[in-house]
Amino acid sequence: MQANMHAFRLIHAQKHLINLSTRLSCKYSLNPNFHPQSHTTPQRSIHFTNHLNSWTSFNSEPKSDTKVTAIYDPITGSLITQRVSNVYDNDDENKQEVPIVSGDGDGNDRTFGVGKKGNLRSGPTSWKNFGAVSGGGKKKGKVKTSWVCESCGYSDGQWWGSCRSCDGVGTMKRFSEGDGGEGRISSGFGVSEKVMGTWLPQQAGDIGPVRLTDVNRGVDQKEWRIPLSGLFGNEVSRVLGGGLVPGSLVLVGGDPGVGKSTLLLQIAAIISEGHEMRQSAPVVYISGEESIDQIGNRADRLRIGTEELFLYSSTDVEDILEKAQPLSPRALIVDSIQTVFLKGVTGSPGGLSQVKECTSALLRFAKKTNIPVFLIGHVNKSGDIAGPRVLEHIVDAVLYLEGEKHSSHRLLRSVKNRFGSTDELGVFEMSQSGLQAVTNPSEIFLSPQQIDSEVLAGLAVTVIMDGSRSFVLEIQALCVASSTNSRQVTGLHTSRADMIISVLMKQAGLKLQENGIFLNVVSGLTVSETAGDLAVAAAICSSFLEFPIPPGVAFIAEIGLGGELRTVQRMEKRVITVAKLGYKMCVVPSSAVKSLLDSLSTQDLIKMEILGCRNLKEVINHVFR
Repeated sequence: MQANMHAFRLIHAQKHLINLSTRLSCKYSLNPNFHPQSHTTPQRSIHFTNHLNSWTSFNSEPKSDTKVTAIYDPITGSLITQRVSNVYDNDDENKQEVPIVSGDGDGNDRTFGVGKKGNLRSGPTSWKNFGAVSGGGKKKGKVKTSWVCESCGYSDGQWWGSCRSCDGVGTMKRFSEGDGGEGRISSGFGVSEKVMGTWLPQQAGDIGPVRLTDVNRGVDQKEWRIPLSGLFGNEVSRVLGGGLVPGSLVLVGGDPGVGKSTLLLQIAAIISEGHEMRQSAPVVYISGEESIDQIGNRADRLRIGTEELFLYSSTDVEDILEKAQPLSPRALIVDSIQTVFLKGVTGSPGGLSQVKECTSALLRFAKKTNIPVFLIGHVNKSGDIAGPRVLEHIVDAVLYLEGEKHSSHRLLRSVKNRFGSTDELGVFEMSQSGLQAVTNPSEIFLSPQQIDSEVLAGLAVTVIMDGSRSFVLEIQALCVASSTNSRQVTGLHTSRADMIISVLMKQAGLKLQENGIFLNVVSGLTVSETAGDLAVAAAICSSFLEFPIPPGVAFIAEIGLGGELRTVQRMEKRVITVAKLGYKMCVVPSSAVKSLLDSLSTQDLIKMEILGCRNLKEVINHVFR
């Protein structure tokens, strides 16, 4: 029985081989990428010729110009025939097998490259789909990876534990961007160019260098900016440098709940109304955090009812630009940049790559269309705008809205402005109807004084400068005798307060060693300049001597280690500020008296007395008589 089965198998195998060999000559290899000359051991292959039952090995195969082989195709899971032409150089080492034609028996032609590299001389060949089996298809787009410091914007090709530029620990964040291929990551410039291609008056390739004289010809710099009307608009225009520049990209940051959305909604209403331009125009307000109903509720509370203000809720930058295109808006507002995204860019909204590419797309939109764009940016725990510093490098202006939680006053400060000064400061007050401009910011930090009141003991007034704005502040001091050596300082640098107290003990002779001293700046502000040194010393002397300072007296000077009084910057503007508020005397260094008297005479404020002193002893002798 076993002998019969063995004979049956031999007959079946012979019949199968005869049917196969009548059609073609083939070579079957278990490894499709295996080449007979790339290995020294005999290969497991079978070679057939057109003669039946003639079996030879590869090492003894007949030398011919062409041969037909069959290889296994892992894609279709079947044998594929292939006719290969042997092209020879002068030596056998440069032998090259060139695929000419191939097929799988079903009419599906394929061409596979086999053999090792050599000098190809002749022979018709088709290199289409070459290397399809061996995995040599179309290359995918390469991804370039870099590490960017979120504090200073320093970029490096590899990760380090700390930033090499600012030495920040844990600030290096991974950033990936594409550099070619169909799988390339989209960039912000590419998206904005595609969206605006049919809208722009001329393509980017048609723009060439233009003479400076031609650019400025016929342009009135006073009418070039977009004016903002009203008291509120004037405060914002002051910070922006005189108005809103067309085509600018402005980033507004601030703590959560400080009023960023309220500020920009009021700005949008003023721009859309266009009172000073005598023509209204559309303004598009985009929100990725709130629905249009929520924005409408806020607008109703702020009593904004302009018909040219359009609201839209979206987080897709391409969708935002497509929706804003038909309106041709006068300004575009995006709330916030951390919520929007670009398709094709890796990372989630708010990530490093998304924030950078979205900002780049909106910058391209602003520059090509001459439409100003406002962006709202969240801040991190340290108070900086979330994301790397490269975000602040991209935009034209960076504004910060500051304010204490327990105070209703808000300060709009410019930390970067390509079109104006960064010394300007806007002062607002938050109310039920939104932000209101403060007409006289010098009075907001003053409390009403009562003549002959015991509260005036330990209270001194000084003037500080924030940008180009001057503020009158009150500094309080409390000295408690026979108390533990405790010292509490609020609103001042502790090291500066310790230095002033030490100078009073050494140079002025006050016995403050056994007193607990408490210092406070009224209204919760922080004094960071040295112009308030003399007011701190006067408040401590008033509390220690229990002698109230007469009302209407201000102190402006810096104190040196020898007890001498030194002048500070912008002394004239500080003195004029307190003179306009009705103060009768101002204590200043004796070296600045002459120039101050000349300034007051030109301002018709000569009624104010200027008391010049050289050191702290003279101040105590003149003020505390």
